[in-house]
Amino acid sequence: MIRVLITYLTILIIGSGFKMDNSIEKKFRNHPNEAFTFGEQLNYRVHYGWINAASIDIKVGSKAKKINGRSTYNIKAIGKTYRSFDWAYKVRDHFETYIDSVSLAPLKYYKNVREDNYRDEDLVYYNHIKQRLTGKKKNMDMPAYLQDIVSGIFYARTIDFADSKPGNTFPISIYLDQEIYDLKFRYLGTETIKTDLGKIKCFKLRPQLVVDRVFKDEDDMTIWVSADKNKIPVRVKANIYIGSVKVDITDASGLRNPFTSKL
Repeated sequence: MIRVLITYLTILIIGSGFKMDNSIEKKFRNHPNEAFTFGEQLNYRVHYGWINAASIDIKVGSKAKKINGRSTYNIKAIGKTYRSFDWAYKVRDHFETYIDSVSLAPLKYYKNVREDNYRDEDLVYYNHIKQRLTGKKKNMDMPAYLQDIVSGIFYARTIDFADSKPGNTFPISIYLDQEIYDLKFRYLGTETIKTDLGKIKCFKLRPQLVVDRVFKDEDDMTIWVSADKNKIPVRVKANIYIGSVKVDITDASGLRNPFTSKL
């Protein structure tokens, strides 16, 4: 359960969404980024019902790393249960992506999931010119500028919601576990919420979920992201088959812009 939750949260926090470009020139696009930079760190607490169950930490490396000769942001998302919860279900999950600093398209993605006796590992490289994905477990064709579950968060944060109206929808395509999902999310407006960091004005989003053994309805998640230039994920709420989950931000440092949505 927590593996899928962390996937969607770190991940379908992705909800901040983007319009997918299904055509590509024989060169990388130049996509502007005013939302994040090197050294940013975001920390979250995961509540399962009334229990504080886990933490999620997302960090952008302090300097650029080269992948196939191109400069990238190296971003890691680490999810783990607290030791007090390990007796029930121990989780140590690691997701990592390398995002091209010019196109904001992922060039490499790695996942290592450890949950009790369950183990899963994946490694993929993206060729955005040939629109081909080469993976440790599977090779496949892909749409132009496909995102993975971590890179999608950061690409999504570069989208401007200033002209969006409640009810507007945005398509997204995500690589996850050897599959490509064509999903969408809906913009619901703005809302000010109370958090550990104080009151924060947020954009409110409703992502379309993949209905499976965790989610029984495609509308069972709501996401709040800061209504400023950073657009950091602030809160996620989800109903699942066996209860409810809430994820709240606990700390944010190294932000590119002033945290102006914090009231």
